[in-house]
Amino acid sequence: MYTFTNQFNSDNNNMEFLKATMMGPNAMRVSEELASYLNIDANMRILDLGCGCGLSTLLLRKKYGASVFAADLWISPTENYERFQSIGIDDKAVPISVDATKGLPFANGYFDLLFSVDAYHNFGDTAEMLPSLIPFVKKGGHIAVAVPGIKYEFGENVPDEMKPFWNEEVARTIHSLAWWKDLWSEAEGIEITDIREMNCCKQAWDEWLTSPNPHAAGDIKMMEAENGQYFNLVQLIAKVL
Repeated sequence: MYTFTNQFNSDNNNMEFLKATMMGPNAMRVSEELASYLNIDANMRILDLGCGCGLSTLLLRKKYGASVFAADLWISPTENYERFQSIGIDDKAVPISVDATKGLPFANGYFDLLFSVDAYHNFGDTAEMLPSLIPFVKKGGHIAVAVPGIKYEFGENVPDEMKPFWNEEVARTIHSLAWWKDLWSEAEGIEITDIREMNCCKQAWDEWLTSPNPHAAGDIKMMEAENGQYFNLVQLIAKVL
């Protein structure tokens, strides 16, 4: 399932590139697993929403040959453009600055696929977000999302070992598969075709913890306390009707 990611990781220079650009659980590995449940080809136009430093864009461009609009709020288009040039994907990877909560600058029906990895939980936790995105995907196209999650909702009963890490922002954004399913089931104009816990959770997290990113260093204690008991990765795929 992870043939591209494993081969990419086998090169030391690539591994250093990966460590330097990760912003959460290894987005390349998560993207490859999510993409394996979709029929992606070189004729597709994809919106990679919340692309970060572009590891998901790299996977979609290199493995499948698709044209990708790499949209992010936190990473500048210039930084991503220079990065895309350095890895040879700038011909069909278009970096753009987007705040999904304020609307997207695209035509309705413009994309075959909206793809989001390690990002959607930061802005997609409201009932309004998914319906606002659906029009940008052509009928018969798909919306595919992978987010960090938990195995069940904590509510007021946050496990003692997780309390030091469970602030208001984490409680707002990190949810269970059942929570996400309920939220997406409210949206009209889509059919949920797949929702599951992802197999790559431990490996993607372990790879993230090797990153020099200071946020990764901060997550080490959290993952030691969690010890495989609570976290998962959730993927959701919906077809636009």
